[in-house]
Amino acid sequence: MAKERITGAEALMRSLENEGVKTLFGYPGGAIMPVYDALYDHKDTLYHVLVRHEQGAVHAAQGYARVSGKVGCSIVTSGPGATNTITGIADAMIDSTPVVVICGQVGTSMLGTDAFQEVDVVGITQPISKWSYQIRRAEDIAWAVSRAFYIAKSGRPGPVVLDFAKNAQTAMVDYEPQQVDFIRSYNPVPEIDMDAVRQAARMINSSVKPFVLVGQGVELGNARQELRAFLEKAQIPAGCTMLGLSALPSDHPLNMGMLGMHGNLGPNVMTNQCDLLIAVGMRFDDRVTGNLKNYAKQAKVIHFEIDPSEINKNVKVNLAVLGDCKQTLAAVTELLEETKHQSWIDGFKPYAEKEYNKVIKKALEPSEGPLLMGEVVAKVSEATNHEAVLVTDVGQNQLFGCRYFRFKKGRSTITSGGCGTMGFGLPAAIGATFGAPERTVCMFCGDGGLQMTIQELGTIMEQQAPVKIILLNNNYLGNVRQWQAMFFNHRYSFTPMANPDYEMIAKAYGIPVRTVIERGDLNDAIQEMITTDGPFLLQCAVMEEDNVLPMTPPGADVDDMLLEVEN
Repeated sequence: MAKERITGAEALMRSLENEGVKTLFGYPGGAIMPVYDALYDHKDTLYHVLVRHEQGAVHAAQGYARVSGKVGCSIVTSGPGATNTITGIADAMIDSTPVVVICGQVGTSMLGTDAFQEVDVVGITQPISKWSYQIRRAEDIAWAVSRAFYIAKSGRPGPVVLDFAKNAQTAMVDYEPQQVDFIRSYNPVPEIDMDAVRQAARMINSSVKPFVLVGQGVELGNARQELRAFLEKAQIPAGCTMLGLSALPSDHPLNMGMLGMHGNLGPNVMTNQCDLLIAVGMRFDDRVTGNLKNYAKQAKVIHFEIDPSEINKNVKVNLAVLGDCKQTLAAVTELLEETKHQSWIDGFKPYAEKEYNKVIKKALEPSEGPLLMGEVVAKVSEATNHEAVLVTDVGQNQLFGCRYFRFKKGRSTITSGGCGTMGFGLPAAIGATFGAPERTVCMFCGDGGLQMTIQELGTIMEQQAPVKIILLNNNYLGNVRQWQAMFFNHRYSFTPMANPDYEMIAKAYGIPVRTVIERGDLNDAIQEMITTDGPFLLQCAVMEEDNVLPMTPPGADVDDMLLEVEN
């Protein structure tokens, strides 16, 4: 079969199609113009979403990837177009999100001359990506694209950057599709050590007070069913990291709640009382562990992990079970004894009751005063039958969202965990509507984070992306204000915010909007939002100085949680 001679830009289009790409998020410019010209002839197979800022392109690709389990893809131009993607790439790296970012670049003859919009993209992105590569020849396009997608999605997922020189876009090439499924010296999934599997089973079978930490790796590995079988056979209670929240249904009897600084009291306290700590697909982030010197020192630790570099990085473990947790969990489950740990499980209940009486009841069942963020989150979750996709920005909206939203389905939590990127929510939610068009996407944000990427309302307008935006407006940078109140003697240094009229802004973009001030109007407004086709902005005027509790103070032990603070 004769090879077809085509331009490098056309070769990129066909390579993307060969990888199964259906949706692209991007923004055109001079150095990527040949690619956009080729894209004009592929409108039926490659749907392009024009974002309003390149940072939004990567965050949208992240949202698409997180909810769909596929690789998200972004295309931008060189120079500032490429540098505007850096935050999204770094965010995707620390949260293990598979995206491929394709950047335009000046021609190879102009590299190193400080040409117009020339930036060393590979040099900048190498430390924050799984692989960064400059395509200098059209002959390398098919190979580079296939390799990029393979690296992005295999093993522990992450971002890959392709820096695409303009001469490679315009040159002619005899195109032949390629499929990379092996790279020498790259071992994305470690081989399972059956001795470790057997040892893990022995340790679990002999444990009296085992406790499982559920991370996002369970979602990334499509191991939700394997996790449930593992927990249920041995009746082991579990807590979830923020990114792992939807890996286990919220109402599962063995789900004890969220781990971490603003997690639930029981899981944090019991971490320092268990005799066996079993971490599955999580990296022992400092917001989960608190003070490492006193973290679970009484317990033996088993770490199920696909990335060997995470083993003993933060917490010293007694046993590492390397491999894909979909396989390793199943292998260990086969060797587990059907056990009851009822007295151990019952030990979580007093802490849950204490937290409910001191924190949750006040957050979800206020009798008077301004609207509270927690009650808004809980009512939106209930109105969607707990089946919606939760997208959050970063700040108090994120913490209240993750605490009080409930999950029945997997791949339902999209938030910026490791990077804590304000502005993440709105573009990520747009991407989620393309990644799971059949699902309701609810995006919670604060007045600070919304303004960081507010231009993406234009993308929502053009695409009619059905994002349900819940703006929790407290006229503050709320999370920073909380820390200033608790640890800086109420010195509110540049956290109060003068806000625009968000109703007028929404109307300017043609987005239906409603503002709620009184508690009695909340349920009706939520129903209007949920039943309105397409996008909707629900602005809730919430209590200005509300605090997210419980809270482990920075540097404190994980079980040293504050249930109330003095105002």
